[in-house]
Amino acid sequence: MKEATALIPQLTVDCIILGFHDNQLRVLLLRWKDTSFWSLPGGPVRQTESVDAAATRILRERTGLGAIYLQQFRVFGDEVRYSLEEVQEKLKHIFDPAIWYKRAISIGYYALVDYSKVTPLPDAYTDECRWWDIRDFPTLLFDHNHMVKLALEALRQQLSWQPVGNNLLPEPFTLPELQRLYETILGRSMDPRNFQRKMLSLGILERLETKRRGGAFRSPYLYRFIPEKYEAALKEGNLMIL
Repeated sequence: MKEATALIPQLTVDCIILGFHDNQLRVLLLRWKDTSFWSLPGGPVRQTESVDAAATRILRERTGLGAIYLQQFRVFGDEVRYSLEEVQEKLKHIFDPAIWYKRAISIGYYALVDYSKVTPLPDAYTDECRWWDIRDFPTLLFDHNHMVKLALEALRQQLSWQPVGNNLLPEPFTLPELQRLYETILGRSMDPRNFQRKMLSLGILERLETKRRGGAFRSPYLYRFIPEKYEAALKEGNLMIL
């Protein structure tokens, strides 16, 4: 009873954690104990924390990262979001069916993380936590497939006003690598000259003296984001890219 009263009733947070690796945009998923069922990381909000703090806590527990880029993108509050009876049956060996909320409102967040720095960690109710290609992952429990779809739509809209590579690409990177990230998210190709011209015109990238050796491109220069210029441009709303 003490644990239950420490939570805000019927309010949960669900997190779409995105990383970029091998030219794939990937989403971090959990597999429930002794099942083949997957879902997004999430959980209830405590009485003693804000919803942003709850999302940060869940992300830290699943990724091992402390500083994470988070964006709240949607409140999921339909009266009927999924089949409660189906979920109760599939997870009855983990939770007493009687303890499920008849209705829950979830706040959706997406997180952009450096894939190379993440240590995927399952929680007490799951056996596995791992990355899946955003284009090819299993049917999820609850309404989580719908959540992933809307999070990806929100991310694509964000591409028009800020460079998400600041969160998804490890530094240093090349402009072709940055372009591949954008193309993967958008699902279409982009003109290299136009893309590079727009990115460099923002004044938030620093070209290093070293080059990337090997690979498909001919020794392109390496770049990094300039944090102070990036933050200043973001506050001024001066990051129109696409």
